[in-house]
Amino acid sequence: MMKDTRRASLQSRLTRRKLLKAGAATALTLPFIEGRRALAQNDDFDVIVIGAGISGLAAARRLKELGYSVVVLEAASDVGGRIRTDWSLGAPFEVGAGWIHGPDGNPVSGLAADIGAPTLVTPDESYQVFAKDGEAVPASVIEAKYLDLERLYTRIDNTFDNDQPLVEAIRRVSKGSLEDPVLRWMMSAYTEFSTGGPTEKLSAYYFDEDDEYDGADVILTDGYDQIVKSLAEGLDIRFGAAVERIEYEEGDGAAVYTSDGPFESYFVICTVPLGVLKKGAIVFDPPLPGAHQKSIETIGFGSVTKLALKFDQAFWPEDVQYFGYMSEPKGRWNYFLNYRTFSPENILLGVSVGDYPFVAEKMSDPEMVADCMSALRVMFGDGIPEPNDRLATRWSEDPHTFGAYSYSAAGNTPADFDRFAEPVANTVLFAGEHTTFDFHGTTHGAYLTGLAAANLIEDELAE
Repeated sequence: MMKDTRRASLQSRLTRRKLLKAGAATALTLPFIEGRRALAQNDDFDVIVIGAGISGLAAARRLKELGYSVVVLEAASDVGGRIRTDWSLGAPFEVGAGWIHGPDGNPVSGLAADIGAPTLVTPDESYQVFAKDGEAVPASVIEAKYLDLERLYTRIDNTFDNDQPLVEAIRRVSKGSLEDPVLRWMMSAYTEFSTGGPTEKLSAYYFDEDDEYDGADVILTDGYDQIVKSLAEGLDIRFGAAVERIEYEEGDGAAVYTSDGPFESYFVICTVPLGVLKKGAIVFDPPLPGAHQKSIETIGFGSVTKLALKFDQAFWPEDVQYFGYMSEPKGRWNYFLNYRTFSPENILLGVSVGDYPFVAEKMSDPEMVADCMSALRVMFGDGIPEPNDRLATRWSEDPHTFGAYSYSAAGNTPADFDRFAEPVANTVLFAGEHTTFDFHGTTHGAYLTGLAAANLIEDELAE
């Protein structure tokens, strides 16, 4: 529980908080609040958390455990953010996060264990890769080329002290590597997929300098969203409450304006995706400090497109976990996950990465299916059947995200991510996968930053 002295300190600031943006701004603020107050029940809180993804839920749950009054404002109609599981195909289609990457010591593994959620390793060594013409590429070639790729990246690390786009660094140390079809495929299917950004924009200096946990990646066979649903239990979450404006002053708390009415609090934790911040969908008054704004503008934010295709029968080897395809253009349906290794459903999950998601996600469903099927027909023959159902993601088109996850773009440094850990005016805090360099682009990174923001309020700001 929150200390009595801290509670008293917070309560003593109530009058000043209610006069937030007083003076010349009062004529603008107070009539709006009074006119909408009936729409917002219990609109005074110790902390407002914006976003009910894993970061916001982690922060809210931690603060509630400490005795703070907390409300979570979520623009969508359900919890999860970029963690969402769709069962309409008869198997878990992970619209967002799909794997626990490096489960050993990973806090998300702990969350899964706490609720008894079963996991399954998807072995990286179980694969079949096809060349552009559909010819199967021997595993020995893939293994040898992977060692070449590792040596190439090491050479880049040892050659340059200045940053530049990854593709330019590759061109400077080994131009032929960009023309090697296997290496070119790996740069996309491996590097672009894992980082979330295209090689033309990735930082050659920092693209692979983030941290990771050990262990083979696992999926949650009963759905990833059971994690966030468990975290959400017992929390005060207001759905359909899209935040439009945050007014704040140091020592005077904040007023948060939403499509569902106004809310007031001492602290705000903003966990919306970086894409939302880049779009300027939330107005901050006063504007955020220049350093924070620089991070928002310069950190990369990409997308990954998933397309699940369900068939009456499997026409592919059912015991192979992954299928790769050296497609053109780069990033176009170059990786497929085989559901038959963990599900009775005949589903192939195709993935597009790099810059191609911004092409694919503007397609209609039939257009996207036709585009993906053209790749599968090169791999498995013209005679394969049409799917009987499908599900597609369009994160770059989603107004609540505008992309999938962050990456280190050329010119970025770890400080661009980590400076989000500094509160603004000791009132507005940020959390989410884009606010930590070490674990950016991951669910565990988002979760850990949510906890860190909550602990910062408890340990320093509310004293």
